[in-house]
Amino acid sequence: MKAIQYIEKGCPEIVELPIPQPGEGQVLVKISGVATCPQWDIHIMDGIPMVPGGKVEYPYTLGQPGHEAAGKVVELGRGVTEFAAGDRVAFWQDQAGATQGCYAEYVVAEVGNLLKVPRFLEPQEIASLELAMCVQVSFDQIQNVAPIQGKRFAVSGLGPAGLVAIQLAKAHGASEVIAFDPVESRRQLGAELGADRVLDPTDRDASPYDRFSPEAIDLAIDCAGFPVSIEYLMGKTKDVVALFGVLREDVRFGFKHWCRGLHLVGYGAHNRGAAETALDQIVSGKLKLKPLISKTLPLESYAEGVALLQNREAIKVCFIP
Repeated sequence: MKAIQYIEKGCPEIVELPIPQPGEGQVLVKISGVATCPQWDIHIMDGIPMVPGGKVEYPYTLGQPGHEAAGKVVELGRGVTEFAAGDRVAFWQDQAGATQGCYAEYVVAEVGNLLKVPRFLEPQEIASLELAMCVQVSFDQIQNVAPIQGKRFAVSGLGPAGLVAIQLAKAHGASEVIAFDPVESRRQLGAELGADRVLDPTDRDASPYDRFSPEAIDLAIDCAGFPVSIEYLMGKTKDVVALFGVLREDVRFGFKHWCRGLHLVGYGAHNRGAAETALDQIVSGKLKLKPLISKTLPLESYAEGVALLQNREAIKVCFIP
C-alpha cells in the first residue's frame, strides 16, 4: 500500500508498505478520504512542534499527521463486534503520533476511535468529523457557563475551526453570529456558511461592538490562538470567551474584564459525546464540512496540497488514496 512519510523536514515522500493486519479490538480501514489539519501539516512540514514544548523527530511516523479521515471497514480483528466488514466509518479522535496515521491507503484503527457514518456522505462531507468534535468540545465548555440559545455569538479566525464554529453557533440556537477575520475571501465563506455579519477586525470603524454597550457580544470563541485576537474578543464580549486556537503566548486579563464578570475558558477533553453531537449536526445538514475543502487531490500530491495551505490558497485539502 501507499503511505506518506516525512523523511526529514520539508520532505514528505510516498513509501510502499505491506497492508497492516488488525489485532484484537481493532479493524482495518480502507481510507476513502483524508483531510488536512492545516496547522499540524504546516508545522510538521516546517519542522516545528505543533504544541509548545513539543518535539519533532524525523523520519516522522508513517502516515502522520493524517488523522481527519473516513473510510470502509474491510477486516475485523479478534473480538470485534461493534463493526462489520463494509461499514462506513470516520475517525472521531486522533490515534496519537506513535501510531500509523491516515495519510495511507489502509490504516489499522482501534474500534473506540471510530463512529459509523451514513453511506450517503461523501469523504469530503465527513472526513473532518474529528475537527467538528474538537470545536464542539469548546461549545460544551461555553454551555457549562451560559446557554447559547438566543445569544449574540462571535467567532474570531475563519480557518477551518472558525467556519465550523459559525455553523455550530447557529445549530445551537444563537440569535446572531458575528465573524471576524482580516482575509476577505474567508469572510465571504463565513457569510456563505451562515454568519449574519462578517467584519475585518483591523478596520476599527467596521466593528461597533463594545462589551460595555447594548450591542455587546454575549458569547465568543477564538479560533486563531493569538493574544491580539483573543484580547480583541475580550474587549467586545460580556459573558464568555472560549479559547479554541492553540495558545502559545500569555493573554492579558485585567481589571476591566474582572470587574464585569467575563469568563475566559480554556479547552476541554476530547470525548465521544461531542463527536456524536457533531455527527448529528452533519447528518441533519446543519453542519457542512465539504465547503471547507478547497481542493481534492490524490495522495501522491500531498506536498502540493500543503503548499496550498502555506500560501493561504486553500482552507483544507482532501486527499484520496
